[in-house]
Amino acid sequence: MLKETFTVMRDLPRVREIIAVLMRHGLGNLVQRLGLARGLERAGDLLRLPGDHGIELLDPPVRVRRALEELGPTFIKLGQVLATRVDVFTPEWIVEFEKLQSAVPPVPFAQLLPELTLVLGRDPHEIFDELDPIPVGSASIAQVHRARLKTGEEVVLKIRRPGIVSKIDSDLRILRQIAALMEFEFPESRRYQPVRIVDEFSKSLKRELNLSVEARNLERFQQNFAGSADIEIPTIHWEYTNEWMLVQTWIGGLAGNDLAGLEQGGYDRALLARRGADAVLKMVLIDGYFHADPHPGNVKYLPGDRIAFLDFGMVGRLPHQRRDQIVDLLAALAKRDEHGILEVLMEWTGDTVVDEESLANDIAGFIFNYENLPLRDIQFGALLNDVAMIMREHEITLPADLTLLFKALITLEGLGRQLNPGFQMIEHLTPFVRQVMIERYKPEALLKRGRAGLTEALDLISGLPRDIGKLIRQARRGNVKVDLDLKRLDRFGTQIAKSANRLTMGIVTGCLIIGSSIVMTVKAGPTLFGLPLLGFFGFMIAFFNTLWLIFSIWVSGKEER
Repeated sequence: MLKETFTVMRDLPRVREIIAVLMRHGLGNLVQRLGLARGLERAGDLLRLPGDHGIELLDPPVRVRRALEELGPTFIKLGQVLATRVDVFTPEWIVEFEKLQSAVPPVPFAQLLPELTLVLGRDPHEIFDELDPIPVGSASIAQVHRARLKTGEEVVLKIRRPGIVSKIDSDLRILRQIAALMEFEFPESRRYQPVRIVDEFSKSLKRELNLSVEARNLERFQQNFAGSADIEIPTIHWEYTNEWMLVQTWIGGLAGNDLAGLEQGGYDRALLARRGADAVLKMVLIDGYFHADPHPGNVKYLPGDRIAFLDFGMVGRLPHQRRDQIVDLLAALAKRDEHGILEVLMEWTGDTVVDEESLANDIAGFIFNYENLPLRDIQFGALLNDVAMIMREHEITLPADLTLLFKALITLEGLGRQLNPGFQMIEHLTPFVRQVMIERYKPEALLKRGRAGLTEALDLISGLPRDIGKLIRQARRGNVKVDLDLKRLDRFGTQIAKSANRLTMGIVTGCLIIGSSIVMTVKAGPTLFGLPLLGFFGFMIAFFNTLWLIFSIWVSGKEER
C-alpha cells in the first residue's frame, strides 16, 4: 500500500497533465466516469481546466487521436498499436489511429554526445571519421545520425533519446491504472480487455526501447533472406551496438513514397510491388517471422528493382500452429469457402461463447457478397476488414499474435497498390498457400507430425499414474472442484414447467368431460337449451381448455424450429 502511495505521488504531475489534455479535447466525461478528478481533489488540487467547446463538435475518434498526439510518445505508440486492432475498433477509429506519427523534434546532438561517449567508452570521433550532428530521422524513442567508420564504410547510428525510459515507465504505470478503472467503471469495455491490451503494449514497447532487441530482429531477417538477390537487409555492427544504440550499414536508394523518383529512374513499379509482396508473404507463411509495419517509410528502392526493408523495432512471430490456421483462412478466403472460414474463426474464439449458427449465417452473407466478383476486383484489405467486422459483431477477440499480421497484410496491399494500381494481393497469396499446403502433406511432414503426436500420447500415458495419484491426494484434502456448464439447463427447466402445466390442464379437461357426461344423464336440476346447465358449462370449459392446449403445442413447436 505504501509503495502504491509513493507511486501515485511520483506520477501525480503527469496525471494532472493527462487530465488537462483529456479535458481540453472534450473528454471530460471520461475523466469524471473514471473518477480521476476526484482523486486529484483528494490530493489537494481543484481542477479548473475548461475544455475547448468548439472541439466537441468533432467526432470522438478525431478528439481521441488529437489527445494522444498531445500526450506524447507513449500514447502515440499506444494509438499505433490500437490501429492494428481491426477486430476491436470500427474503420473510422482505425483511420484516425493510423494518422498518428511518432516524428518529434530532434534532441540537440550536444545533449546526446556525453551518453554516446559513455556507451562507446571513448570519444566517438576516435571511431567515426565523420559523424553528422544533423539527424536524418527523429522519432519518439530514438533518432538516426549518419556516420562513416575509419574503414570508410557508411553507417547510421540509431540513438535512444535521453530520459525516455523513465518517462515511458511513468506513462505505462498510469495507463495500466486507467485501463483497470475502465474495466471497473465501464462493464461494456471488459470484452475489449483494456488491461490485457495495456500489458501487451507495455511488453512490446519495452522491447522496442532495447535497441539490441531490434538488432537481433534485423540479424534474423538477414539470415532468412541471405540467398535473395532482390531483398536487401542492413548489416549490424555488433561491436558498437547495445541497448542504448544500434549501428548498421547505411542503405541509400529511393524512399518508399518517392514515386516521381521511381519514374525518373526507370524502375519497374509493377515488379517492385510483386517482389515486396512476395518478401512479406515469405516472412509470414514460410519463416513465421515478419516485419509488422511495411509502410513506405520503412522501405527503400534500390537499383535493379531491389527492395530494402528498414526499422525492425516492431516484428510479429507466428508459431507453426498459428501459421497453419492462417493458411487455412487464406485458402478459404481465396476459394470463398464459408465452412473453412467458420472453422478457423471458431478456433480463435477461445473461451468466448459464440452462437455458431448465427456466425455461420453472417459468414455465408459475407461470402455471397464476393461470390460473383472477379478475382481482379477483390481488395484483400477490404476482405480482411469484413472478416474483422464479423468478429467484432460476435465479440471474437483476435489472438494477440494475429493483430499485427492483419495490419501488416492490409498495409502491404496499400503499398503494392501505391506502386501499381493493378496490384492484386490474392494473386500473390494463392501460390504461397498452395506451396505451404503441399509442404504440409508431404510424407516426411506427415511422418514428423505423426512422431510428435505419438510422443505426446506416450508422455500422456506415462504421466497418467502420477496425475491420478495427484487427483486422489487432492480429493482426500477436499480440494477437488467440479464445474458443470449446462448451458440449456434454464431452458430445460422452463420446458419441464410448461409440459407439467399442459399435462395438468389435460387431466383437468379429461375430468371435466367425464364429469359433464355423467351430469348429462341426470334429468333433474336447471337446464339450458334443454340440456342440464352444469353439464353444458363443463363441456364448454373443456372445449376452451382443448383449444388452449392445441394452440400452446403449436406455438411451442414453432419456437423450437
